[in-house]
Amino acid sequence: MNLKSYLIALSMALLLGVWMLSGQFGVADSPADTAGAADAREAMTVQVTAVEAEPVQRFLENQGDTHADEDVRLRAETAGRVVEVAVDEGDRVAAGDLILRLAMNDREPRRAEAEARVAQATADFEAARRLQGEGYQSQVAVNQARAALEAARAQLAAITEEIANTRIEAPVAGVIEERPAAVGDYLAVGDEVARLLDADPLIAVANVAQQDIRRVQLGREARVELATGDVLEGEVTYIASAAESGSRTFRVEVTAANPEGLPVGVSATVQIPLAPLEAHFVSPAWLSLEDSGQVGIKAVDAGDRVVFHPVEIVRAERDGVWVSGLPDSLRIITVGQGFVRPGEPVQPMAGEGELPDTASAAGRPPTAQAPAQAQSER
Repeated sequence: MNLKSYLIALSMALLLGVWMLSGQFGVADSPADTAGAADAREAMTVQVTAVEAEPVQRFLENQGDTHADEDVRLRAETAGRVVEVAVDEGDRVAAGDLILRLAMNDREPRRAEAEARVAQATADFEAARRLQGEGYQSQVAVNQARAALEAARAQLAAITEEIANTRIEAPVAGVIEERPAAVGDYLAVGDEVARLLDADPLIAVANVAQQDIRRVQLGREARVELATGDVLEGEVTYIASAAESGSRTFRVEVTAANPEGLPVGVSATVQIPLAPLEAHFVSPAWLSLEDSGQVGIKAVDAGDRVVFHPVEIVRAERDGVWVSGLPDSLRIITVGQGFVRPGEPVQPMAGEGELPDTASAAGRPPTAQAPAQAQSER
């Protein structure tokens, strides 16, 4: 083959290759077809669960401690030596029961003397009045006799009260918490005899922040959870009218029946119910965090695209959280939410989800403090 024939064959081969390549690629796809293909390739399968809003009870929660309804420190009102002790620490007493008794010493003779003085002063006063009626006594003398009678009566009343004070009795029913006095001790006026506690009902005291105090009302039911694990039901019986100058909080007291005699002075969590709120009960694993730091839920809209809904934690439970800020009904992404972004198309697949029994959860009192509502509300 000569050189000319070789060049012609090479040219034809090149043209054939170009033609074949142009046929393989064909006409370029339209922009719409390209976008559709991209969507089909990018759509990720996610698992979704349909949820509905439910009314949930909110609680205003504050930390405090407990006090006895009556906390009485008995003190001697007359001096004397203790000759009888009728109770021990831990004993339960009724109002009027004897606690201890002091020695009488010379009190009985002094009372007898006072009674005699009253009798004499009474006779003198009657005589003065009779003589005045007969014209033999002046009004001044009658007034002096009356004054002497009143002084004698006052002396008798004083010694009678002193004798009564030698017998120290319980002013209210309760338990003897302390009893420092013993037989043989000498008590001066004002010395402590015993400490008496009446812890039924129990008083739980909490300090409520100034921004929340308007939501607390007298007579409102409340729940008291003690550090011992015991739970009492009561009602708000006192709300301070003035805030503490340092903390700007208001003292609130909840009175709760305590028939079992639970101890006082322990830490307590006071929970006051607020108006119900429409919320959704979700698993904490379903929550997402945006780059801005906003906590929310990723859901799927009617067009099967991802939507991010910011939420606020209303109340926390052991097995989930109540959140507000969502539509009444929605499909929450429960599996795969960490791999999709708002606006992206997805292929939703119905799943059983991880949602606990919300009917039972809605009726339970709170058991854990919501992170976003510490010291106030959940």
